[in-house]
Amino acid sequence: MEEASKPQKASPSLPWKTRLVLSLISTVTDACCRRDGTVNRRLISLLEPKVPANPNPINGVKTHDITVDPSRNLWFRLFVPTRPSDNLPVIVFFHGGGFVYLSSNNKSYDLVCRRFARKVPTIVVSVNYRLAPENRYPAQYDDGFDVLQFLDHVETRRQILPENADLSRCFLAGDSAGGNLAHHVSKRASHSNFRQLKVIGLVAIQPFFGGEERTESEMKLKDAHLISVSRTDWMWRAFLPPGVGSDRDHAAINVTNSRAADISGLDFPATIIFVGGLDPLQDWQRRYYEMLKRSGKEVYLVEYPNMIHAFYVFPELPESTQLISEVKDFVHKQCSKVVKP
Repeated sequence: MEEASKPQKASPSLPWKTRLVLSLISTVTDACCRRDGTVNRRLISLLEPKVPANPNPINGVKTHDITVDPSRNLWFRLFVPTRPSDNLPVIVFFHGGGFVYLSSNNKSYDLVCRRFARKVPTIVVSVNYRLAPENRYPAQYDDGFDVLQFLDHVETRRQILPENADLSRCFLAGDSAGGNLAHHVSKRASHSNFRQLKVIGLVAIQPFFGGEERTESEMKLKDAHLISVSRTDWMWRAFLPPGVGSDRDHAAINVTNSRAADISGLDFPATIIFVGGLDPLQDWQRRYYEMLKRSGKEVYLVEYPNMIHAFYVFPELPESTQLISEVKDFVHKQCSKVVKP
């Protein structure tokens, strides 16, 4: 994997179906975000397509929903490829949605995780974490880390995960807000002593980072579909608790400024970062890449110059398939470094 050149200054060339879906999602998002900072969950439930888990294989992958903590509705969808294979790595996946929207049983994320499970191949644990503004920071990070602890428990390993799930080759992955979540959970995991689980890789797909500063890409693409500047500002306000220090330079949002934790001394996993040249967040994502390099971490940057935010959830785009292949190569590379006792 090589570092790509800076994104081209181009308008998105997308199929009409993709354009229509993007426009619809943006309209629904705006309609559900109330001025008082709350979300119209009833409207979302009517418009968000969801699919149930299915123990019968679909495209070579079967799924089950596993409850971690019913008191906070913390659960995950387990994706298991049915093709016989020994010692499959485990990807713990966090969905996007600005910490405010979407879920693990969302149709698009169900399809994405099926593709990862089948193509890599891997066991996928898709975490359904709590959403803001009903549950603000750090609830989402707590949920993500608690799922790792749940997976590391001996009884979970015996009763829930398939026998060929190899927790010593665990990856954290996520797109947008899920990429932010994967970073912070990786940081917590670096401080922890698990029995079986070892995080060896981080897949950050267009991670949702930011700051008080308005970057060049944010200004140029401020009216982009899905993550216009006004929408992301609203989401950050919904995510952070009110009070002192709850601006966009908070360490949860801006992971590269002086308020962010120094990770140079941590056993932080190898990281691959995906960037789209038509994504307003791209400047923050490149700063994240540079921060990891300065901290002495193994990190790779893959750029798609003409791609929008969340492009990879649209299977009709060739770049979506390319990203899956890049993730596969990264996972195999990191797994090859693991020395079994």
